[in-house]
Amino acid sequence: MKAHEEDLYLERTGEVATLVINRPRKRNAITYEMWQAIPDLVREAEEDPGVKVLLVRGADSSAFSAGADIGEFEARRSDSESARIYNEATHEAERALNSMRKPTIAMVQGPCIGGGCGVALACDLRISDTSARFGITPAKLGLVYSLSATKQLVDLVGPAKSKYILFSGRQVDARRAYEIGLVDQLYGPEEVEEQTWKLAEEICSRAQFSVRSTKHIIRLILSGQAEDDEETLRLRNGSFDTEDYQEGVRAFLDKRPPNFTYS
Repeated sequence: MKAHEEDLYLERTGEVATLVINRPRKRNAITYEMWQAIPDLVREAEEDPGVKVLLVRGADSSAFSAGADIGEFEARRSDSESARIYNEATHEAERALNSMRKPTIAMVQGPCIGGGCGVALACDLRISDTSARFGITPAKLGLVYSLSATKQLVDLVGPAKSKYILFSGRQVDARRAYEIGLVDQLYGPEEVEEQTWKLAEEICSRAQFSVRSTKHIIRLILSGQAEDDEETLRLRNGSFDTEDYQEGVRAFLDKRPPNFTYS
């Protein structure tokens, strides 16, 4: 067993795969080996035809992730060259989550700081309980975050609030995170897991061609595209040829829940 396999693993329940960060003794701080492992685990969920949603969470309610394991920095990020290698691993991990075709949901409890917050931001949705605390702290460590990671924050909360979070390094509590759009839904600790699973299963029940095509189109919009092109028109018009479209119309007319089969 590789060192990271106890600290980070993928499990599947029905049509939902869960990427579990499992270092509660270190508040789920992410090691270099864990960063390296994330793309392969995301790819495993992506390529499993039975999986429709990926959930990312800490192993228990004590933490989502306190960020990268700073205890490794003297060895792993001691100069610009070693930092470049380390940074490529974090970038590839976040990019794997962000570019996944299937929907991703971060369930956040406790601290969600630094690189841990980057993981949550790379997901499509963030569901939090009231114990969560968010912070992105390059200014406390003398780091500069990548453009792609910074853009994810700006896309969610806007440039001014991004500057506040990044310049100050202050932590934002769950209620404030919800108010500014960093969190999509906020629940009490006793209900967050149930509500997150309810949302995941609801997304699983929808037409997956619609869900994944919409995710792709939103990504194009965030990249600056403002008009349809050949690809987006193909997705839109092609949806009318799918079995799920036929089933959706029949179910609506029959006044029954649809049974979509696309995966």
